[in-house]
Amino acid sequence: MKSPTGGTARLLSGAGLAAALLLSPAGTAHALRPPLLAAADGKGQQLPGMPSALDPDAGQEACTPASEATAKKQDWSRQRLDLARVHRHSTGAGVTVALIDTGVDTDAAGLGGRVTAQGAAGDDCVGHGTFLAGLVAGTGGRTPSLAGVAPDARILALRGTDAYGRPEAGLVVEALRRATSARADVIAVTVALPRRDPELTRAVADARRAGAVVVAAATPDPTSRGDSDEIPPRTYYPAGEPGVLSVADMLPSGARPDGSLRTGGIDLAAPGAGVVSGGPRGDGHYLGGGAAVATAYAAGAAAVVRATHPGASPATVTRRLTATAYPADIPQLDPYAAVTTVLGDSPRTARADGGSGPVAVRDTSAADRVTHRATLFVVLGTAGVLCVLWAAFAYPRARARGWRPAETRSRSRRH
Repeated sequence: MKSPTGGTARLLSGAGLAAALLLSPAGTAHALRPPLLAAADGKGQQLPGMPSALDPDAGQEACTPASEATAKKQDWSRQRLDLARVHRHSTGAGVTVALIDTGVDTDAAGLGGRVTAQGAAGDDCVGHGTFLAGLVAGTGGRTPSLAGVAPDARILALRGTDAYGRPEAGLVVEALRRATSARADVIAVTVALPRRDPELTRAVADARRAGAVVVAAATPDPTSRGDSDEIPPRTYYPAGEPGVLSVADMLPSGARPDGSLRTGGIDLAAPGAGVVSGGPRGDGHYLGGGAAVATAYAAGAAAVVRATHPGASPATVTRRLTATAYPADIPQLDPYAAVTTVLGDSPRTARADGGSGPVAVRDTSAADRVTHRATLFVVLGTAGVLCVLWAAFAYPRARARGWRPAETRSRSRRH
């Protein structure tokens, strides 16, 4: 996984940050009202923004409208995750991902036939859950380059919010229990609650005992622009529960977006700004961002790992995702490495409960050999350049003294 450099990095970082700022919804307060703000991804594609919540005072007629814009290019996030190579090894076939958000439209483009919705989850007025489902398991529809991480996985849609996208602890607990009863392989909780709830703790523990990998957003989206610094750092749930993989959003530069809520115990960072996906209505595309988007990508990565290593325990899958992550202040998700790397007998990895633990060390022997060859090349090249410079200096002087040694010439002058 390579980080952009130079002007490209600055361009993408600025675009991602702009998208993140434009796309910060109003959480449990007032969210974006349609028509949605338009934003540009790192390649200048103008698309409407996908909110994570709606204004409850606007009524049902204010559901997120269909996008009339279609992305023409693959966004930076899929390139960063190297999904084209991932799909040569695994597409998540045979794996079920339970997605706990605003619901998922079962007939959404790129998801048809692979979504099962329980309760009211089949009616996604906000559109956020459908957007995330496309990142987990979408085929990309008419734009295959915009496929999700696990395009052959199945989605179990569950609601962890009300119809307007406002999270509720009771709904999240109920959704977790339904996902556990359905034997979901991966459970993605893309909402984040500010307080720990005993029922939520039990539901998470039950899900893990049943064999599910639980992935959760490290933070909610900021409640409004510019006030995140006033909110003290805190742990959000269920990301803070033991064994849950806590995921935060990152810009193309690898940094978290300005205005992100502060928290600790983050296990992974994944793309979470200027990300393209579809919605519940029409074939158009939207831009989204935030920790929920990053969590969807991590859940898709867990799905392709489970499909490739079907006998792996939830702890082993989590270990794979963290041990193979790209090293950074917050390790960055690398699904290709998670699927293909052969881990040692006792790889060192951070515990998913946020406690201190050993950190994975990758096998760098191949890279070391390349570095050795490059160093040798530089040394030899430098020696060659010095030889040329010496020759350019010495040649005219030797010619001027008739190719005689300097000492001989001096002796002839004295005589």
